Amino acid sequence: MRAHSETVVRCFYDFHLDTGDGPIINPFPLARSSRRQRVHAHHNPMDSYRNERTGLYRSKVPARIPRAVPDDEFNDIFAALPSHRDRALVAFYVSTGARASELLSATAGGVDPGQQLITVVRKGTRAEQQLPASTDAFVWLRLYQLEMQSLIPKGRRQPLWWTSRTPLRPLNYHAAHRMFERAAQRAGSSATLHALRHTAAYRMAEDPQLPLTDVQYVLGHAQLASTQIYLTPRTEDVIRRVLLHHAEQTRRVLERKTPPLAPGYRPESLDVLFGTAVR
Repeated sequence: MRAHSETVVRCFYDFHLDTGDGPIINPFPLARSSRRQRVHAHHNPMDSYRNERTGLYRSKVPARIPRAVPDDEFNDIFAALPSHRDRALVAFYVSTGARASELLSATAGGVDPGQQLITVVRKGTRAEQQLPASTDAFVWLRLYQLEMQSLIPKGRRQPLWWTSRTPLRPLNYHAAHRMFERAAQRAGSSATLHALRHTAAYRMAEDPQLPLTDVQYVLGHAQLASTQIYLTPRTEDVIRRVLLHHAEQTRRVLERKTPPLAPGYRPESLDVLFGTAVR
């Protein structure tokens, strides 16, 4: 049960407790400084908060690890893209970490290939922000622009992305989502367009030369805790590294030609155990 739903049920029982026609106790207890007031309304900011009980029926929401697209799977999806526009879009998504709607807000005048920057409108604040992108993203974009230069209206304020079918109109989120979904299906993948944002975040967070605060700025997170989620190792990466560890251990053993003795192993202990000690 969601926290909001539990709050509604708790207030329902509080009302009947006040009127005297309800149960003796509220089955959804939650400590409050006083009823009909906001929780901790008069809390002293110099004091620490007390540990309070949550509702008896409030289930814990499991922490989800964002799903990133593995490199091999991403390469298969990229190879299944049919046009320069789609390749440019995906290359920008996976290198900037921008949300789907944010990248679609880019205009023709917001592209700066010389500095490898693209200007987008942030989803929450509606503020413009420049995002760095990879070199190949601008290469695919240039190929797409050469294809469309005689078909779309000119102007710095014109949308950067257009539909491929006539009549031409600015590309929206649903069309971009469906484009990537078709390419993923052709590649036998279940990845979504939003997974590219997670993929970009993981790639940037794994770079030891890139501070996490820089990743936070690029992703547009208000809290650093939201960016720290991408420090959680992915299951496939953990399995791959541990298997490489085992393979390296096996290689070292084979190079020694004889298996190493276990720590603390003494051959005479077996003789004592089986009664075959030489006396």
